[in-house]
Amino acid sequence: MLESERYGEAMELLRFLLQCQGQEERHYEEWQSLLSWLEAAFPYAAQNSEHQGAAEESDQDLREEDMARILANSKLEEDAEYPSKLLGRIMNEPLSENTILALEQLSYLEGGDIDEKLTEWLQNSAVHPLLQFRALQTLRRRGAQGTIRLKRGHETSLVEIESVPLQNEDFPPQVSQVMERVAEQAEVHEPTLYYFAQELWGQFMMSIYGSAEYRKLLDGDDDILDIWAGALHQMVSESLNGSRQEEETRAMYGITDGMRFQFEGAYRSLKGFVKTSILDN
Repeated sequence: MLESERYGEAMELLRFLLQCQGQEERHYEEWQSLLSWLEAAFPYAAQNSEHQGAAEESDQDLREEDMARILANSKLEEDAEYPSKLLGRIMNEPLSENTILALEQLSYLEGGDIDEKLTEWLQNSAVHPLLQFRALQTLRRRGAQGTIRLKRGHETSLVEIESVPLQNEDFPPQVSQVMERVAEQAEVHEPTLYYFAQELWGQFMMSIYGSAEYRKLLDGDDDILDIWAGALHQMVSESLNGSRQEEETRAMYGITDGMRFQFEGAYRSLKGFVKTSILDN
C-alpha cells in the first residue's frame, strides 16, 4: 500500500489491526508507530481516511472482512501450526470470546483439513449449543456443504450447513414473528423489556437451532408463536422486576388455560437456557 501511495488504506488497516486481540505487544507498538508516522507525514490522507468513510472510498479499498483475512493469513505465514492452535483452542477451551474469535479467524483460512476436523468434532463431542452454532456458521462461511449430525443431550439433530443463518435476518420468519408480538406488548406495558428479550431470543434460537423444539416452533400455528412470545415476555419481565405475574402475561398474549401446559414448557426451556449460560460463564 505504501509503495502504491495508498496511505489512507494503510491507515485504515493499521487501525483495524490495533483493535485485534492476541498479538504480541511488539506488534502493536510497531503498528502504532507506523500509524502515527503516516498521520503526521500525510495529514490529508489521514483526514480523508477518518472522515469520508467507506461510501467515499474507491473499489480498491479493503473491507473489514478483507482486513480480517489478511490478518489471519499473515499469522499463518508466521506459524504453519496456526490453524491447529485455533482448533485446539476451540475444542478444548470453554465457550468464551476467545473461542468465538478463533472460529472467526478460521473462516478466513483456506485449505487444510479444517472443515473435516470441525465436522468430526461437532459430530462426536458434547459441545455447548452456542459454540455448536458458531462452528456451523464458520463451516458455512468456509463454503462447506452437506448434512451434519449434532448431539443435543439425548437428541440427535440433522442440520444442512448451507442453510445455517449467518445473521438474524436469515432465520425463518416465525423467529421474528415471536419478537414482533413481544414488541407490541412491551411498547404498551414495559418498553425496556423488548431490548433484553431481543438479546435473549437471539441467543436461545442459536442454542436450539436444528433441534426438535426448533422445528416445532417453525411448524406451529399462531397459538404456538403466542405461547413462545408470552413465555419470553414472562422470563425477561421476571428477571427485570423480580416478581412473577404469570396470569397478567398470559392474558396479554391470549394464552388460555388449555395452552398453559405448553406455555410452562416454553418458559422452562428459556429458564433452563439462561441458567445453563450463567453457569457456563
